[in-house]
Amino acid sequence: MTRITKLRPGPSAAGRRRGRGLRAGLAHFAVFAAPGVLVYTCFVLVPIILTVYYSLTNANPFNPPRRWVGLDNYTNLLQDTEFLTALRVTAVLTPIVVIVPNVLGLLVALLLDKRGRFYNAMRGVFFTPVILSSVVVSVLWTRLLDADGPVNQALRGLGVDSPPAWLSDPDFALYAVASIVSWQMLGFCVVVYLAGLQGVPAELHEAAALDGAGPARRFQAVTWPMLAPALTINTVVLLISAFKTYDHIKVITNGGPGSGTTATIAFNVLATGFDANHVGYASAMAVLMLLIVAAVAAVALGILRRREVEL
Repeated sequence: MTRITKLRPGPSAAGRRRGRGLRAGLAHFAVFAAPGVLVYTCFVLVPIILTVYYSLTNANPFNPPRRWVGLDNYTNLLQDTEFLTALRVTAVLTPIVVIVPNVLGLLVALLLDKRGRFYNAMRGVFFTPVILSSVVVSVLWTRLLDADGPVNQALRGLGVDSPPAWLSDPDFALYAVASIVSWQMLGFCVVVYLAGLQGVPAELHEAAALDGAGPARRFQAVTWPMLAPALTINTVVLLISAFKTYDHIKVITNGGPGSGTTATIAFNVLATGFDANHVGYASAMAVLMLLIVAAVAAVALGILRRREVEL
């Protein structure tokens, strides 16, 4: 019996051209993305992996050899009063740094949402602190809030006999630091909200005005819903910035006054890792901080994104 073999038709010329085009596109994409992927891998992924590895050891560059301790560092952290205090300090600092610049930034953006040289200049004034070094800002405010600094001198001139010791009183120090961080981040929020305000179509305001809506009603029904993406950006950025606050605390209070009154988790991580040389223990702190920030940011982003969709 003669066996009949079916011949499969070869790819058409168009199919071959599409295949070559796809391969060429993938090759171009790989060449274009390679530098970014390489930088991200070297400066983000690899440090995270190394930090997780070190957190499972008793790594100390001045006390070799390095031993595997498993989850002991994490267990000890949950019983460490210094770390728990830093967690509480961070929990107090973060809402202030998130809420205050958001609220004041929106108010300032509404005031500066006008045309003219004066308003352009004021936008630059408000954004200037953002581009300044945190160390410069910290030194400036340390002088301003000194016991005999300009702020207390002004309060004495207004009749306050005993103005607060802003940076040396445990009852005020943390709130003073939070206010300084909020002041520096205010300009960022202003710029983001201004971009959102300028993206609101004028026709919507005109239609609402024709329907008899006043300024407050127009803001509630038109402006505020259109600012949902700006609110999301500001909240997430401020949230991450608050959790990693270190420079301001190092320069202004060095974790004091008292025992860890203003020491955040980020401050404890660097103090434990570089001052005390307990790299393994500090790495465990850093991993926990990463998990906390990721969880809080994911929840906040999910809530704000859902709000954007609903609006």
